[in-house]
Amino acid sequence: MTDRNRRNFLKQAGVATAATVGAATVGAPYVHAQSRSPIRWRMQTYAGPALAEHVIKPSIDAFNRAANGEMEIELYYADQLVPTGELFRAMQRGTIDAVQSDDDSIAAPVDVSVFGGYFPFASRYSLDVPVLFEHYGLREIWEEAYGEVEGVTWLGAGAWDPCNFVTREPIRSLEDLRGKRVFTFPTAGRFLSRFGVVPVTLPWEDIEVAMQTRELDGIAWAGITEAYTVGWADVSSYYLTNNISGAWAGSYFANSERWNEVPEHLKTLFKLCMDSSHYYRQHWYWWGEAHYRTTGGKLELTSIPESEWQTLENEALAFWDEIAAQSERNARLVEILKAYRETMQQAGPPYRYA
Repeated sequence: MTDRNRRNFLKQAGVATAATVGAATVGAPYVHAQSRSPIRWRMQTYAGPALAEHVIKPSIDAFNRAANGEMEIELYYADQLVPTGELFRAMQRGTIDAVQSDDDSIAAPVDVSVFGGYFPFASRYSLDVPVLFEHYGLREIWEEAYGEVEGVTWLGAGAWDPCNFVTREPIRSLEDLRGKRVFTFPTAGRFLSRFGVVPVTLPWEDIEVAMQTRELDGIAWAGITEAYTVGWADVSSYYLTNNISGAWAGSYFANSERWNEVPEHLKTLFKLCMDSSHYYRQHWYWWGEAHYRTTGGKLELTSIPESEWQTLENEALAFWDEIAAQSERNARLVEILKAYRETMQQAGPPYRYA
């Protein structure tokens, strides 16, 4: 969408048509017999088009089919209507109706936002995220936090892929990270800067070109599945197998007024479609992380010795304590992460390996 079109969109209160670029629609919607118009939402994801084909579009297409014309969601991709960093405020104002992203990237004004995205070493595997939310109390903490924010309803969280480095030059020691300009998430960047990494923020569509022009030295935004899916493997040479987090924690959000307008059966349908997306990602990423390491052919795998990598994990625990000191709620959350970490270590393989 051009800047002019974006400005026109923001000025207009009308409904975008099915011909809008990037919209995920299913033809002409059904109109109620009582002459009521169908509910229409504009939803924006953090993901670009190629990635969205996996992480959200199938579930939104399914929702639109199953809603039987009572509701239609038009899906937009990264930065298409609103820059990712402004998504929360835009949703709060009602400029858009719903968002799929992590709390950290959209600058959610809650203390727990730093735990969204890649909170360093909070998870080892993708299953850790739903377990923490559904069995260790994170869901209740998120509901409490967003209950204090006017205009936005948090709908739920799920897991994505790990956070590894995709780089132009090989990384085989912590010293190799020093001075590298890396595209990453806000909190992950704060942590990595302790080891000399220079965090860089750019719009999604600029990342590939930035790697080609050497504006970036690397990406710490995803695992190897996304590197191949979105084309970053074509402009990089190496993949570091060590990761700073086993899974990205992302959420679904909605403008509260618009969410409250949705009848209960469609709310249930939307949450079921969220769950279908969570399930698909669990097996797609688990497949892809192994598949592309072994058969991808574009990226050479490198590793930092575990004894040296342990330095980052030790520093992460100190980072956790600093975050815990920021609020009572953050302190509760960090205690949960520590208890979970201890449980997994005590459980041993396959939960944690020495």
